[in-house]
Amino acid sequence: MRSRQDNGQHWETEETIMTGRMVYGGKNLYGARLGFLMLDVETPRMPGDVGNAATWPFPVLYGVVPGANPRRVVNERGKGLLDAIYGTAQRLVKEGADGIASTGGFFSIYQAELAARCEVPVATSSLMQIPLVERLLPPGKRVGVITVQSDQLSAEHLEAAGAAPDTPVVGTENGREFSRVFHNAETVLNAELAELDILDAGQEMVSRHPEVGAIVFECHNMAPFARSLRDSIGMPVFSVYSFFTWFHAGLEPRDFGHPGSAPRDLRER
Repeated sequence: MRSRQDNGQHWETEETIMTGRMVYGGKNLYGARLGFLMLDVETPRMPGDVGNAATWPFPVLYGVVPGANPRRVVNERGKGLLDAIYGTAQRLVKEGADGIASTGGFFSIYQAELAARCEVPVATSSLMQIPLVERLLPPGKRVGVITVQSDQLSAEHLEAAGAAPDTPVVGTENGREFSRVFHNAETVLNAELAELDILDAGQEMVSRHPEVGAIVFECHNMAPFARSLRDSIGMPVFSVYSFFTWFHAGLEPRDFGHPGSAPRDLRER
């Protein structure tokens, strides 16, 4: 096989020159590996919120699930919505998503069904972090959950996420702002009052459950307030942001370059 020298340093074989590096298709869109199932609402979504594309350090896809409003998903446990959810997931996969996520922690009850029916990995709920986080904690410590609606977050939701049914839970439903806006799908949010609701829930958790050593936010709108809560109660706070950035890291591992990586074909499916 003949070869040539480029600038006296780099050698290329004739076969490499002729073959090149192949690029293969299989999607409608490229570069956005994570697809989000969106509630059918127009609530405010500040940076840090799962539904604000600027939250993510990577491109994402969004698909609104028709009829999926908070009350139907939370209070009615998504009765009659599974086909619409799955149809939206299928569309996101066709468009280019290599993984499916959601914009609500109560979507955990769909985890097993969607994972069985979708052709890609599925991570429906921030609650799925609970078993892993508990393994990080000292003996005798456990995870506490802060949710938008504690009377609706059932043992079924927790068990579907792999968590113990007696996981400590505190809600923001008796607060000033957060639950009212997001549970009723309102379009104006006082972020300062919403933050106070989160901080109050954290203080209630610490007071009622001294065994709690870390917090997991159920609600996928709570991530903007994770840092404030961590500073307030002095323990780790895990949100949808921590979960889905981890999820994405598996869908598109970082390329550290040479010598670990070499030029290769681009194949999406």
